[in-house]
Amino acid sequence: MTRLTIESVETTIVDLPLRRLHRFSAITIDHQSYVLVRLRTAEGVDGLGEGVVPGGPWWGGESVEGIKVVIDTYLAPLLVEREATRVEHLRAVMDTVVAGNPFAKAAVEMALFDAWGKALGVPVYELLGGLYRESIPVTWALGADEAKAAIEEIEAKLESGLHSSFKLKMGAQDPASDVARVLDIARGVAPGTSLRVDLNCAWDELTATRWLPELEAGGIDLVEQPVPGWNTDAMVRLAALLRIPVMADESLWSPHDALTLVRAAGADIFAIKIAKSGGLSTVRRIASIAGAAGIACHGGTTIESTIGTAASAQLYGAIPEVTAGCELFGPLLLADDIAVEEVEYLDGHLRVPQAPGLGISIDERKLRAFSRA
Repeated sequence: MTRLTIESVETTIVDLPLRRLHRFSAITIDHQSYVLVRLRTAEGVDGLGEGVVPGGPWWGGESVEGIKVVIDTYLAPLLVEREATRVEHLRAVMDTVVAGNPFAKAAVEMALFDAWGKALGVPVYELLGGLYRESIPVTWALGADEAKAAIEEIEAKLESGLHSSFKLKMGAQDPASDVARVLDIARGVAPGTSLRVDLNCAWDELTATRWLPELEAGGIDLVEQPVPGWNTDAMVRLAALLRIPVMADESLWSPHDALTLVRAAGADIFAIKIAKSGGLSTVRRIASIAGAAGIACHGGTTIESTIGTAASAQLYGAIPEVTAGCELFGPLLLADDIAVEEVEYLDGHLRVPQAPGLGISIDERKLRAFSRA
């Protein structure tokens, strides 16, 4: 038995610049913030984790500032002197002391898995059942940009051979203008280019019923979370209305949500994410429910840095149900990073890291440069 006794859990907020502005339905960002978690053990093995929300608390209710406080004040003292390899047990312990806060818990759990893998000298995917796939197709996500800029960005990605599928954010304009913008993009890109849209809950059911069929007729391949996450009944009716897949994201946080969506036929694809569901362990349970129902999973993103991207790649590479690709484009959107290693993108796919743990170490100079004072 490998013993790993937790000595300390430390956090640092890091602000990393983006290569371009990224526009969601609610906000526009020029940088992405992270909580770096460093878990240290008595045996000298350290684990890295990452707390990340897409641009701030508008999406899931947590912020990097809040994540740091929850970890420092409640989770870190709880874990000291405990056995780091008892990941499922420690997740249950965290739930008894802190309700909710999945992004904070996910960051800590990620560090536990990293330390465990490093101690054994194996990648994290070996702790999750072994490698199922060596690489994962990556969809490139654009903000809610005007048609000309979006077409130029898509054409550049197609010419480079890096990506062949693209996601367009919607919801920042009135529906008629927004749909016209997306249809202009669809007409302006090369034939056969895969386009999908993500509304981040921006529409109500009436609006979605009116406009989604036009997007479908205009060549959009998939629609993600058109209505608020609570409105499962609307998701059911929209999934029945459209021939293209409807993907659940904000409607899917927990295994209980997964079971509800399965029973109601409220989604064709599940968007799974480590951060929103509180860690790798919970995501595996969600994927198992999806698999039992014949529902594909898509490896979603919260615009992770290299650390979170490596963790997600390890997880998605081990889960058989991730048959609908992923959106792990975060490191490509960042203008700089704090990781020494780079994750490998090749021919539109992300390769699963092979080094022990997450396969990532920290560039201490860059950490000092980008750490928030």
